[in-house]
Amino acid sequence: MFRFHFLLLVVALAACGGSRRPTSALPGPDSDPVEAEALPEDALAEEDDLPPAAPFLDTLIPTPELAAELRLAADSTADEAVLEELAESHPTDGASDQPSAGAAELANAVTWDIDVETFNSHDRVQWYLNFFQRNGRERMGIWLNRMPRYEPMIRERLQREGLPGDLVYLALIESGFSNTATSRAKAVGMWQFMKATAKHYGLRVDSWVDERRDPYRATDAAVRHLRDLNERFGSLYLAAAAYNAGSGRVSRSLKRLPDDDEGEGLASDAAFFRLYNTKLLHRETKDYVPKLLAAAVIAKEPARYGFAVTPAEPTPYDSIVVPTMTGLDVIAGLADTTVAAIRELNPQYLRLATPPGVASVVRVPSGRGAATVTGYEELPPERRVTFVEHVVASGETMGGIARRHRVSSSLLAEANPKVKARRLRVGQLLLVPTRGGI
Repeated sequence: MFRFHFLLLVVALAACGGSRRPTSALPGPDSDPVEAEALPEDALAEEDDLPPAAPFLDTLIPTPELAAELRLAADSTADEAVLEELAESHPTDGASDQPSAGAAELANAVTWDIDVETFNSHDRVQWYLNFFQRNGRERMGIWLNRMPRYEPMIRERLQREGLPGDLVYLALIESGFSNTATSRAKAVGMWQFMKATAKHYGLRVDSWVDERRDPYRATDAAVRHLRDLNERFGSLYLAAAAYNAGSGRVSRSLKRLPDDDEGEGLASDAAFFRLYNTKLLHRETKDYVPKLLAAAVIAKEPARYGFAVTPAEPTPYDSIVVPTMTGLDVIAGLADTTVAAIRELNPQYLRLATPPGVASVVRVPSGRGAATVTGYEELPPERRVTFVEHVVASGETMGGIARRHRVSSSLLAEANPKVKARRLRVGQLLLVPTRGGI
């Protein structure tokens, strides 16, 4: 929500700001403060005014791209509101784990590779079926339209690891297939990885790149995580519960579960539903599998539940490698497309550039890769990025740094909205706009 309101403010400022081109900003490391030139109080954003994990807030976006960013921010805000409501909405305590008399039968023509038939008619599954058709109807329709863009890729990667393709519906209840989804707990991306788990599975998460937002890299990590959980618990539904709550909590809960008279054992999907009737799991985790089943039932037959789906097509792309920090606007120009298109294909890059000092893979529209590489090779290095880094030295001021790089103090401040002009720190990293570009 904050990001959406911030971008509205940027639109208003851009309308008054002429053609000057703003650039990315990078907060610097903590170090000792040094004397700094005084600037007006409103020239800089206070660091505490900005949330800690909102990638777009660290980037001032070229005016032609603001409309696309506003649409994305508004869409993400709407997603997050319904996802939060879904996380906090639960059946009554009296809901049974037994079949509901009024439950609709599954269509014979629908095939499954997870066990939906056994548990579909349970009261809790029916409760979430109603939620998606009522409170969540509008966003559910959008998510169902969004799903086909990624579904073939996700199913292929799940099946490659020996997992059922129908686990694709986990991404539906985790994020609505949104790469920018962020939870209150700071889980990020389509698969809602926490930072520590993401890094454990090899995803890069820092101030330049957050691969939790990369649908392809994050899917690879999520599939490996689900494979590991399934091998540990011997049940897809227990694995799903552990994906939500953590494997340690599920293991401890199973150890405290009373013996089952029917001899189902603990390595079974039925064990998850036995856990539901205890206080061993948090409510959100207990309802996680019923949400999954309800979402899967609707996603398999959207028309049956009143959803008119116009599916988004998978986006074909070419991948190129840039050897060091390169502006996404420069890549967009070389690929004859927009910055918005490049950002949509590469949501993992939090700024208007790839990170410095390392080679990076960048996706461009299909068929544009070869021309982009050729154009890049012909482009002088000084024109491959529209800003440079400056490390603050002892005694430097914002005004002095601006004069050294031949830019205005106000433009330098605009490019570094989280920097306090009166409290520059030795070693702090500033981004300085240059005349780069194509």
